[in-house]
Amino acid sequence: MPRIILLNKPYGVLCQFTDQHGRKTLAHYVDAPGVYAAGRLDRDSEGLVVLTDNGRLQHRISDPRHKLPKTYWAQVEGVPTDESMERLRSGVELKDGLTGPAQAKRIGEPDLWPRNPPIRYRASIPTSWIKLTICEGRNRQVRRMTAAVGYPTLRLVRHRVGNWSLERLRPGEWREVASPEHQ
Repeated sequence: MPRIILLNKPYGVLCQFTDQHGRKTLAHYVDAPGVYAAGRLDRDSEGLVVLTDNGRLQHRISDPRHKLPKTYWAQVEGVPTDESMERLRSGVELKDGLTGPAQAKRIGEPDLWPRNPPIRYRASIPTSWIKLTICEGRNRQVRRMTAAVGYPTLRLVRHRVGNWSLERLRPGEWREVASPEHQ
């Protein structure tokens, strides 16, 4: 039975277990020898990271060919138009090609922990939240997609990977789950 750990990765933490520059890594939060992240989250992104000791499961979670959906909550600068939301749903042209279609909708502000440091606040520019589900995993893809349609991401939280979700995990907290459960 594979070991599976769900971690709420805090902002500013590298999605690896070592760093030669002394920055915070997963090792600061998870003391579980032999597990590795199945996919990555950028240092400036927060939220769900799945860790496992099973190489086949790690590959199935992270390889886009398996089309495992990943859901993000993105706080963006401005209020996206219907047209920009449709562009996200249809696929966005990036420097490395057209993205696959995404599920995208505007949402109210999710019930989240405060980010440390907080995002920049500008009274003259409103912010809003988008829920975006993709089945790819290109480098900084969600940030590049929202920027390409005119709404740069200010805060990015991965809420779900397949059927796994953050479910009340606070930043830095983790829990072990029993099985892949329909992944």
